[in-house]
Amino acid sequence: MTRVGIVVGLVLAAAATLGYVHSTEPDWYARMRYPLRYEEIVRGHARNYELEPALLAAVIYQESRFNARAKSESGAIGLMQLLPGTAKGIAVRTGGSRFQVADLYDPEINVRYGSWYLRHLLDKYDDDVNKALAAYNGGQGNVDRGVQYDETRAYVERVLELRGTYERAYPELRS
Repeated sequence: MTRVGIVVGLVLAAAATLGYVHSTEPDWYARMRYPLRYEEIVRGHARNYELEPALLAAVIYQESRFNARAKSESGAIGLMQLLPGTAKGIAVRTGGSRFQVADLYDPEINVRYGSWYLRHLLDKYDDDVNKALAAYNGGQGNVDRGVQYDETRAYVERVLELRGTYERAYPELRS
């Protein structure tokens, strides 16, 4: 066997082992590793927008690691990493009249707007979670044209994995 073959074999074995350990880690360890901050806000908006609480928690974790002050290089802000233009449109559609960019740092407002947007995407794509998550990450236009970047595919896979982790670690989040 060549050195490359040995290295590939070791990498695959390590990945399989890590996957096994990850899926069998104790709940207390998963809760420590994947915190659930703003639980009442998450559960309340999940209920209000008919979302799986674990899915909403997974999106927040992937987007910001539950950091309400997060800001990306592209200008996305807060827990659910909303762009100000998107958030302003959501504010208008949901009856808001005094939107300010600083509002996106407020966990309650950010999760409300992000939950509304995720529900909107799920409705648009007939509850296809993969397409809704792809649109959340990569834009509706790209999903509508059938374009999906590797980064978006990885995002969808990661959020779905995190959803499972949150369901296991926080049984109260199961729908």
